[in-house]
Amino acid sequence: MHDLTKFLRTLSLLFLLSILLVACGGSTTTTSPSSSSSPASSPAAAPVTLNVFAAASLTAAFNALGANYKQTHPNVNLVFNYNGSPLLEQQIANGAPADIFASADLANMHKASAAGLVGDSQIFAKNRLVVIIPASNPGKITTLHDLANKGIKIDIGAPTLPAGKYALQVLTNMAASPDYGPAYKSAVLGNVVSQEDNVKAVVTKVQLGEADAGFVYITDANSAANKVSIISIPDNFNVIAEYPIAVVKNSAHTSDAQAFIQYILSPDGQAVLTKFRFISVSG
Repeated sequence: MHDLTKFLRTLSLLFLLSILLVACGGSTTTTSPSSSSSPASSPAAAPVTLNVFAAASLTAAFNALGANYKQTHPNVNLVFNYNGSPLLEQQIANGAPADIFASADLANMHKASAAGLVGDSQIFAKNRLVVIIPASNPGKITTLHDLANKGIKIDIGAPTLPAGKYALQVLTNMAASPDYGPAYKSAVLGNVVSQEDNVKAVVTKVQLGEADAGFVYITDANSAANKVSIISIPDNFNVIAEYPIAVVKNSAHTSDAQAFIQYILSPDGQAVLTKFRFISVSG
C-alpha cells in the first residue's frame, strides 16, 4: 500500500512537470528573420515640379542654386521662367502656373501681393547698377561724363522695368550734383537709342556693339565680363535694388516652395548669390 501511494505521488509530479514544460514552451515566441531585420526604408518622396518665376538678372545665380538644391532634393524638379519682373507679375495675374515669384524690385511684388497672388515676401538679395561698354569701346567712353557726349548710343531698361527705373533714379541723383548738373541727365537720355523689356537684352546689345553703353546690374556685367568693360557708379549716386521672393498662393506645392526659399536664405544659398556679385542679406 505504501509503495502504491509513493508510485502515485511520483506519477502526479511527473504529470505536473510535463504540464509546466508545455506551458513554458507555448509562451516562447519565435522571431522570424524578417521581423528581426532593420526597419524598412522610407518610400522615396514623390516627384515635385516647382515653377519659379524669377527676374532675368537672377538667371545665372538661380541656375546654380537650382543645381545645388537638386543634389539634396532629387525629387524636386525646378523649372525657371526668367523675364522682366513686370511681365512675370502679369503672367501670374493671368493664371500662369507658378509656385515662386522672385522680383527685382519691391513695386512688382507689392502689386502681386495687393492682388492676392502671393503670400508674405522676404528680401533675399540686393544688387547695384553699373555702366557697361563693349570690349572694343567704339564710343571711346572712359568715364560717366562721356555718356553725355554727342553721338553716343545708350541702351537702358524700359521705365517699367526695375533696372530702367533705377537707371533713371541714378541719372536724377547725378543731375542734382554740381559735378554733373541738370544738363547731364538730359544729354544722356537724349543718347538713349533703345529701351528693353529685360536687362539681359541690354547686355546682349552692348556685347554686339549695337550700343556704346548700357545701364545694367553688376551681376549681369559680371556674367559678361570677358565681352564688356565696367564703369562703376559711385555709391552716392547709385541705387541699391532689393529683391523680394514669395510663394504664389495658387501653388500646389507650398511647403516645397517654401523649403526652396529657405535654402536661398540659408548661408549656403547666400554664398551662391554673393559668388554672382549679389549683395547678401545676411551680412
